[in-house]
Amino acid sequence: MKEKILDLLKNIHEAKTLIEINDLLQLTTVKELQELTKNLEELVNEYQVFKTKKDKYLLLANCSNLKIGPIAINKKGFGFVILNQEDDIYVAEQDLNGAIHNDVVLVEVLTKGLKPEGRVLKIVKRNLENIVGEIYFQNNKVMLKPDDAKLRLTIFITDETSKNCVEGHKVLCSLRKKLNTNTYLADCLKILGHKDDAGIDILSIACKYGIVNEFSPEAVKELEEIPNTVSEKELINRRDLTNEMIFTIDGDDTKDIDDAISLTYKDGIYNLGVHIADVSHYVKDNTALGDEAYNRGTSSYLADTVIPMLPHKLSNGICSLNEGTIRLAMSCTMDIDTNGNVLSYDIFPSYIKSQKKMTYNKVNAILEHNQVPEGYEPFKDTLIKMNELAHILRHKKVSKGYIEFDIDEAKIIQDENGKAIDIKKRTRGEGENLIEDFMIAANETVASHISNMELPFIYRVHALPNADKIEDFLNLVKALGYTIHTNINEITPISMQKVLNELKDKPEYLILSTLLLRSMKKAEYSKTNIGHFGLASKNYTHFTSPIRRLPDLIVHRLLKTYLIDKDFSMSTINYLDSYLVNAAEHASEREVASINAERDVTDMKMAEYMESHIGEEYEGIISTVTNFGFFVELDNLIEGLVHVNTIKGDYYNYVPELLSLVGKSTKKTYRVGDKIKVKVINASKESALIDFEIVEDKYDRNKK
Repeated sequence: MKEKILDLLKNIHEAKTLIEINDLLQLTTVKELQELTKNLEELVNEYQVFKTKKDKYLLLANCSNLKIGPIAINKKGFGFVILNQEDDIYVAEQDLNGAIHNDVVLVEVLTKGLKPEGRVLKIVKRNLENIVGEIYFQNNKVMLKPDDAKLRLTIFITDETSKNCVEGHKVLCSLRKKLNTNTYLADCLKILGHKDDAGIDILSIACKYGIVNEFSPEAVKELEEIPNTVSEKELINRRDLTNEMIFTIDGDDTKDIDDAISLTYKDGIYNLGVHIADVSHYVKDNTALGDEAYNRGTSSYLADTVIPMLPHKLSNGICSLNEGTIRLAMSCTMDIDTNGNVLSYDIFPSYIKSQKKMTYNKVNAILEHNQVPEGYEPFKDTLIKMNELAHILRHKKVSKGYIEFDIDEAKIIQDENGKAIDIKKRTRGEGENLIEDFMIAANETVASHISNMELPFIYRVHALPNADKIEDFLNLVKALGYTIHTNINEITPISMQKVLNELKDKPEYLILSTLLLRSMKKAEYSKTNIGHFGLASKNYTHFTSPIRRLPDLIVHRLLKTYLIDKDFSMSTINYLDSYLVNAAEHASEREVASINAERDVTDMKMAEYMESHIGEEYEGIISTVTNFGFFVELDNLIEGLVHVNTIKGDYYNYVPELLSLVGKSTKKTYRVGDKIKVKVINASKESALIDFEIVEDKYDRNKK
């Protein structure tokens, strides 16, 4: 009967009483009414049907103001209900209704727009399988203090699993039993180390997100069968590229090198080669190593700590395209004209020998300053020609609508004990842009090839932005006093690009570009190819980093299945149709977990760094305004809160449509983009929070 109820309610957008539903289903007996009542209540408990206060029923999916999703609670106290295909819902701390981080909640949407807000009506499910925290003793009982301060729980550790625990140990626990509302009994699954040990702070955050350092015994055993060098037998049926000028460009400290490049030029045609480590030759599906790669989904880069998707023997060894060493690769070579059009291409298995392990810094010295570091002399002309092609490719991307947001990233500098001693803004030069442009070209070419074959594949997709969100953003821009001339009747990459260009010279540009980025949907992996809005690309995938990302590894396997094995059997196609849906969803989830872990580590390390700078003054820009204050971002990307209670001289009201705090009496306004001078009054590594107070308002709107 449940299916009949759901089918009926799908087409009904007004809540119906039990009797009305009974009549619409044409039920006639008391027994049928009783069964209907039972099934409706079950559907309510399953959160497929919503029951109003007036005992009426409506399909939850048809309730525009009711949503279900996991809630991510910010360290500052508020939270966001995460919705897959819709905008996340902001929930203020006072509207959490007892929800804690990672709960699945039913939320009522109170306001829509650029920043939808809501309140939690009910906790649907409490997700507390694994908790990382610190051991302490109380009344001879072993207790756990969760690292996540948002988990306001009392947790006892079982006697049998806490025998080796000492005070100050960081541990991973699993909740065994609920004792009362917020009190649990837990098992200690793993001792991570002591809280004062170098690197334990980062590993604790990684563990919270299911990012583990150790590999399974089965995977370690399989490593014994992996060779350290490429054998003659492995070169059979591969194209020999060892005599070509092929080299790699990476960061100074990079050890897992999975992409190499080559270029020749003749008669106005560039032949670009992108050569990617053939990880799929060593990491097969349905093996322990394959399972590890699948479960991890991605490598995680947390400050200066790398938790790899593959063991170092693979990621830094046989799979890494190290200088002067024969390595197996999957190559994509492209003939490109002077307008950036790919005229022809080839995708094939190869073996290469990188002639040089280059670094971005030294390549940038050549491309930006015409300074040739020692050992780079034979490669200078090729690098300059590569940069010429990169500019052509970038110009073509921009002409299609490629959106460059210029979002800065912070680099954490730590001492030998793992303490943050400096925070710097990462710089991008010609070399970084060159590699990005070449990788995008290869990714598009591979995706287009398989898309044209209409075969199951895994794509990197970025959906069209929600029109209401873009309208809200433009209303904000208008409220700030700016006029946008771009016609956005149709939301396209070109129109969004033009909007950004119109804001380029505004003092709030960096903040506004970030807000526009947030108004767009998140890129993800999918079997269904809907294109990539941000790149203005109809066909896009991830092919170029199989050492670090699961989707790239899967793409390599698919290329071999289709292009080498020529396997187009229905059994294979049917299997892939199902497998790729789950794999894409899983890879997207693991990517989000890794991004969240990276963000938490960065926040923690920024707070740790600022603990040594309390009392110092800095200039910054207001990046976010809330009802409890505003956040100020410094030049090195460190962000701290100026709480509304610390602003002297007036009572300040929050005006959300202007992203401003406005003085009730003085009308003094603090809004996004304002420059301001602040003093650090508090910083806590443990809570990952930094507090500022105003020293001087540096913003003069007459200078706009």
